[in-house]
Amino acid sequence: MAAIPATPPRRVVICGGGVVGSCTAYFLSTHAAAPTVPTLIEKCAPACGASGKAGGFLALDWCDSTPSLSALARASFALHRRLAASLDGAAAYGYRPVHTLSICVPSDAPRPGSPPHPLLPGWVDPAASAAPPRELGTPETTAQVHPGLFTKAVLAASGAEVVVGEVERVVVRDDCRVAGVAVKGRDGVVDADAVVLALGPWSGRLDVVREVCHVSGIKAHSIVLRPREPEKITPHALFLSYQPAPGAKMLDPEVYPRPTGEVYVCGMSKDEDAPDDPATITGEPDSIAMLHKIAGRVSSHLRTEEGAKVVAEQACYLPCSTDGLPIIGEMPGVKGCYIATGHSCWGILNAPATGAALAELILDGKAKTVDLEAFSPARFLKRRSRR
Repeated sequence: MAAIPATPPRRVVICGGGVVGSCTAYFLSTHAAAPTVPTLIEKCAPACGASGKAGGFLALDWCDSTPSLSALARASFALHRRLAASLDGAAAYGYRPVHTLSICVPSDAPRPGSPPHPLLPGWVDPAASAAPPRELGTPETTAQVHPGLFTKAVLAASGAEVVVGEVERVVVRDDCRVAGVAVKGRDGVVDADAVVLALGPWSGRLDVVREVCHVSGIKAHSIVLRPREPEKITPHALFLSYQPAPGAKMLDPEVYPRPTGEVYVCGMSKDEDAPDDPATITGEPDSIAMLHKIAGRVSSHLRTEEGAKVVAEQACYLPCSTDGLPIIGEMPGVKGCYIATGHSCWGILNAPATGAALAELILDGKAKTVDLEAFSPARFLKRRSRR
């Protein structure tokens, strides 16, 4: 673990305006002993990638099978509640506890007249469940936020200066200390005593990261619908199992109603490299069409032919590491260069604890919110040395 710095960094630059970078900015700026308002560099706009197109589902104990990840998730779940209670305008980003159900959707056309199961909310068609639904979470253990609005809210609360530009490289001095960041099309260097790389799947394209570990992307599709009668849609998150045809691959789409009156439906993912520009990401027509089909099977309220409006049809890339754990900590060999990526589908959930712990590591020399040892990028070098 790093030693406590004699003086905290005066200039911190965060690369990436997603939820992880924004939460890191917030906790740097609200640090009790050494509050530091960072500069944040973002290529497009805050929350333009997965942080604006994710589901925003939060779970207290769904990561408990992995102890290190469990600690991160539980700390983050608690921080989400704290932030919702303390941030001005928190209600505007849609934080609320939810009921969470597992539903097996029949492959064949729904048969009308099926009796409703007591666990099913009224807006879900009774025939949408081929077997009794199961309760996966209660309002005590599962919740949600609107991820794009949450990201922008914590970033605004941080007071960080946002610079629009593409990070080309991390500038390192001869003594292996970070000196700043080179930005495409900008003369000179954005000076920094500490740099945080929170660029999602794009983090792995920087040399300082590529030399240590690999960060890949998973392309995930989603649609956002506005039902004709949104007031009838209750806060129930649905995790579905659906086989489009006999012998076909089982799909596991998810449905999240939002307090804004919209319903988010996601699924249909595949391993794929992210394009250079997040603004060029589009969904594949077949995947989008399947999500519409599934939404219509689940609820008549979600059928466009019955009045539901299409708000968005989209895709994003989730950042993944080779061992399935987030990568959080100081980059080996480059003093003052930190990374926070690889959260996969749990980025929105785990961003607050990631940001809080990273801010502590940068300003205090040691993370207190959660132990970051298991997430250190140095673990990849240790594994190589054992081969």
